[in-house]
Amino acid sequence: MLGALARRWWLLAGRGIAAIAFGVMTFIRPGSSLIVLVLLFGAYALVDGAFNLGFAFRVAGAPRWGLLVVGGVASIVAGILTFIWPAMTALVLVTIIAVWAVVIGITTIVTGVRLRQQMRGEWLMVGSGILSVALGVLLFLYPGPGALAMVIWIGAYAIVFGALNLFLAFRLRALGGIPDKRIPTGGVPVGT
Repeated sequence: MLGALARRWWLLAGRGIAAIAFGVMTFIRPGSSLIVLVLLFGAYALVDGAFNLGFAFRVAGAPRWGLLVVGGVASIVAGILTFIWPAMTALVLVTIIAVWAVVIGITTIVTGVRLRQQMRGEWLMVGSGILSVALGVLLFLYPGPGALAMVIWIGAYAIVFGALNLFLAFRLRALGGIPDKRIPTGGVPVGT
């Protein structure tokens, strides 16, 4: 799976760029209506889901590739729901985003843990997963804060999540598809 990730590092980079763009847009216009947030989140979730599913189908048959499918489907469902009901209440949107963040976080953590034997820097993937779960838990615990606070939480999360994904993508790019060897910080396979 590491070799497939390294060869398709650009999918992870695209996911990171989409997250950063979404996060920046929420800071540029924090006073935007909830409808704008719904549409921004919906678009981001669809793009994120497409990247996850695209990668899942490229590595179909690899161990545990189904986690990518689960994450991709969760993102696409969350995106579609936001477009079907754009006038939904803030509480429903917070719940959808919270569920989505927890599912994405768990699948990302599990994937990162499974890659720990194959590469260094897997903590970046685990870190972005923990960040996703933390956002989801915060949104579950405090669903009533104003829309502006929610926009800022989600925007900050998206920027950090995107930056971690970009950093990981460029680490994978440096690997050049080297399979089944643990890669030390310097980028040279151990034992060569």
